[in-house]
Amino acid sequence: MSLSQAFREKSFDDLPGWDDDDHLAAFAAFRRSAFHILTKPYRSGGLGVDFNAFAEAYAAARTVSPTDRRQARAFFERHFIPAHITAEGGGAGLVTGFYEPVVDASPVRTERFTVPLLSRPADLVDIDDANRPVGMDPYLAFGRATPDGPVEYFDRGEIERGALGKGLAGKGLEIAWLADKVDAFFIHVQGSARLTMTNGRLCRVTYAAKSGQRFTGPGKILSELGEIPLEAVTMQSVRAWFKAHPQRIDEILWRNRSYIFFREISASEAAADDPELGPIAAAKVPLTPGRSVAVDRLLHTFGTPFYIDGPSLTAFDNKPFRRLMIAQDTGSAITGPARGDLFTGTGDAAGEIAGVVRNPADFYALIPRRLVPGAGR
Repeated sequence: MSLSQAFREKSFDDLPGWDDDDHLAAFAAFRRSAFHILTKPYRSGGLGVDFNAFAEAYAAARTVSPTDRRQARAFFERHFIPAHITAEGGGAGLVTGFYEPVVDASPVRTERFTVPLLSRPADLVDIDDANRPVGMDPYLAFGRATPDGPVEYFDRGEIERGALGKGLAGKGLEIAWLADKVDAFFIHVQGSARLTMTNGRLCRVTYAAKSGQRFTGPGKILSELGEIPLEAVTMQSVRAWFKAHPQRIDEILWRNRSYIFFREISASEAAADDPELGPIAAAKVPLTPGRSVAVDRLLHTFGTPFYIDGPSLTAFDNKPFRRLMIAQDTGSAITGPARGDLFTGTGDAAGEIAGVVRNPADFYALIPRRLVPGAGR
């Protein structure tokens, strides 16, 4: 597998603000992936960054413990070469933000708590080239098992109107019940949540599977309908619109056909839970606030360090965003080589940051030196 022409080799001196970043924080996130891959390797992305080329860097990360930024910076400079990533259509890439909501919930349906978060149904099956029926949309990675073979799964509107059967009670799919449909939808968008249960228990849920259809954001829909100017679309403005138009919530949300199923984190995961870290995401490690980024999994290899230069983004710390991030998640809306979703943390404050992040940015992938001809050591 050869490197894509989307990469343009650079030097670390070419990275704006590289010297000033906290490389130690990025190293801690990278090290979590270094230990995880001992259990299950990551698959290589389509742009040619071979997972096996990370072996030396991962082995070193498991054995060294930098104590300051200078040592951590030296680690990344020793094992990697930066390469600018060309965005689709040229120009800059794009960053958005996501976070882990904290929401009240009930273990049973009540008069107040009526909106379920569902676990993966038994008839939801993975779809790939080996079992994809002729004519099925090649985008679909999930389908519904039937006696005649897999078909497209029910979409959001169908599920919420009862397509899973005559009501959800008794099917055992409900993990928890929420009071607000909009809260539930944004948990679907974020892919995880901490649920403060009415019985006093804290429950953490994370992504398990999805119905498979393409994601369509409500902000895009409301902009196209002339309800919110595109430049004014944020999570906060969308929530405000829903609050002002409760009778139209289903109309808008059902236009996003994608539906997310969840799982409660296991006992072993809970035992290792660090409240300072985010949920365990697609790369199977806890996300690090301000250092984990979701990328297009089909193109990029999990564990890849990305230096992201977004000078117009100041929501994190009131200064231009220039940080080394580690690819540790993905998402339906994250498509393209220079596209990233920045994990901002847990709770309302993190949500306030995530909700306004939509900024142009330059992406620099840190490529293992063995993949760069003539890079040397």
